[in-house]
Amino acid sequence: MYEDIVPDHHDSVMQRIERDLLDSYDEELEMEIDDARLDQGAPEGPDALSRQTYFRELLRLQGELVKLQDWVQHHKKKVVIIFEGRDAAGKGGVIKRITQRLNPRVCRVAALPAPNDRERTQWYFQRYVSHLPAGGEIVLFDRSWYNRAGVEHVMGFCSDEEYEEFFRSVPEFEKMLVRSGITLVKYWFSITDDEQHLRFLGRIHDPLKQWKLSPMDFESRRRWEAYTKAKEAMLERTHIPEAPWWLVQAVDKKRARLNCIAHLLSQLPYEEIEHPAIVLPERTRNPEYTRNPVPQDMYVPEVY
Repeated sequence: MYEDIVPDHHDSVMQRIERDLLDSYDEELEMEIDDARLDQGAPEGPDALSRQTYFRELLRLQGELVKLQDWVQHHKKKVVIIFEGRDAAGKGGVIKRITQRLNPRVCRVAALPAPNDRERTQWYFQRYVSHLPAGGEIVLFDRSWYNRAGVEHVMGFCSDEEYEEFFRSVPEFEKMLVRSGITLVKYWFSITDDEQHLRFLGRIHDPLKQWKLSPMDFESRRRWEAYTKAKEAMLERTHIPEAPWWLVQAVDKKRARLNCIAHLLSQLPYEEIEHPAIVLPERTRNPEYTRNPVPQDMYVPEVY
């Protein structure tokens, strides 16, 4: 693999590759810092998932996601994955792990804000349609058109007529997406009342996570039972053969991520795509080329 490397530089190149690989792992560890804090004081027993097992399985599954990405791109497939659940259920965590090692031009996240005045007058699904994938793309919806069945209904942001019209329309809308060639996978992340309470407390007392809190989050705690009823109605009325719901047990965040990614991979008949060997071309060197000096005041100060 490294035959074209000058022997004198082989060791330094290999060390550089190894450092880059370790940096990649460090990035993964950074993402686990918050979870490590949350895990402090958590009971350890025979059912506990070791960090070594978690990282080994996560990296293996991410390798399979790369194969899935290649397959989607090669065959011009269109994939939509919906992530729904209560606030702090862990949707964002699994989305980060799915996208972490993928090409953002192939796999992208759609996390839409509240509709503006113009969007409120449009067909309800209109603003979501523009985010649907073209051939060779995967789109992950961090919350989706199911906002109407949840927060909008519970908080009174839509009328009863709009709520009922949503349930009449969404099965037909999703069947139409599937008929058009889109693979649609829908996940609901399920956590307990006590677990959400614990995660909200973690956000309150962690300066790095306080930005995640909003008045809507506090209101969702107060209206836990109303959200439960809304979730039950949503699952009952929109669980269709063309686009069924899949429930992820998400109290254990690490298990939830692994289980969700493993299940997602099982939903698509992907296969490894063969690629031609990559050969690094020789750099053209011109004797007359000289590099112009850069003023020192243009460099970022090396504080570290």
